[in-house]
Amino acid sequence: MSKDTSPCFISLLILGLVVTLAGVTPQVEARAFFVFGDSLVDNGNNNYLATTARADAPPYGVDYPTRRATGRFSNGLNIPDLISEAIGSEPTLPYLAPELNGEKLLVGANFASAGIGILNDTGVQFLNIIRIGQQLQFFQQYQQRVSALIGPEQAQRLVNEALVLMTLGGNDFVNNYYLVPFSARSRQFALPDYVVYLISEYRKILVRVYELGARRILVTGTGPLGCVPAERATRSRNGECAVELQRAAALFNPQLVQMITELNMEIGSDVFIAANAYEMNMDFVTNPQAYGFVTSQVACCGQGRFNGIGLCTIASNLCPNREIFAFWDPFHPTERANRIIVSTIVTGDTKYMNPMNLSTIMALDSRV
Repeated sequence: MSKDTSPCFISLLILGLVVTLAGVTPQVEARAFFVFGDSLVDNGNNNYLATTARADAPPYGVDYPTRRATGRFSNGLNIPDLISEAIGSEPTLPYLAPELNGEKLLVGANFASAGIGILNDTGVQFLNIIRIGQQLQFFQQYQQRVSALIGPEQAQRLVNEALVLMTLGGNDFVNNYYLVPFSARSRQFALPDYVVYLISEYRKILVRVYELGARRILVTGTGPLGCVPAERATRSRNGECAVELQRAAALFNPQLVQMITELNMEIGSDVFIAANAYEMNMDFVTNPQAYGFVTSQVACCGQGRFNGIGLCTIASNLCPNREIFAFWDPFHPTERANRIIVSTIVTGDTKYMNPMNLSTIMALDSRV
């Protein structure tokens, strides 16, 4: 150091460096990811709510990296976690998590809440859950927070370039129309009319997500609702898939694809991607051995017939090897089954992904 470099000059230099670093705007690196929906994709928002729809106690999370229950309705990772892996991003945090702030906001957010549906009267028995309208309001709030962090132009770009996952519909049947005999909705609508109503309401939700800036939205149909252990246990004589719920899924899913196709045509771009969760699940439900499962009838965690009665709790039967079970609890797949589903989302053909799969989306968007 030369003799004329005074301590005062060095102090000013350090001060200037600190001020410069403090003024640096956080940079968006990986693609952001936003999740809306129900328990199939909830990463723990319901942990922060006074609700019975929760998965924050053992044995949930028994195979999660921390071996702790996180609020995911899984033995380990769920579908959003595995999509984050596929797009090279870290897992999204629940929007209600206190640690979701600062640069962590740039990863995206998970707004999903177990128990919700397309309709506001779905899941009323769970009390305090984040209905889809509130999830979308939180998305607006999120954008305001990110705008304050990186500026409005960068925030809009982050949202426009993000990947979005929307998973709704199953609860509108299981926890509404078929929840009890002679439910209010089943008295109001015959099943085909109820499905038409659901699709019309779902369309409004998808249009709103688009209006809020989303431009790549994966929309999953319902899985084979009648084949989950809970419905086999309560609605079938010999363990077969429950016919009426299968009929509901068979009506709902094709109409969802048709509605998405029409929306894309109106917009003039493939904004919405239909993911055929029914076929993805039916592959291993109908032929579990081909996928390395011993059973798709019996849940790993539960009690009663097919372990399909009641909740998965510390007092439940628990299988020692989750790798050979397709279903973790009476309603939700195991992590291993989720991996099969997400692998199909990434690479599946048009039987599963319409008009394209996630790897094609990533390839197309990387050229923009």
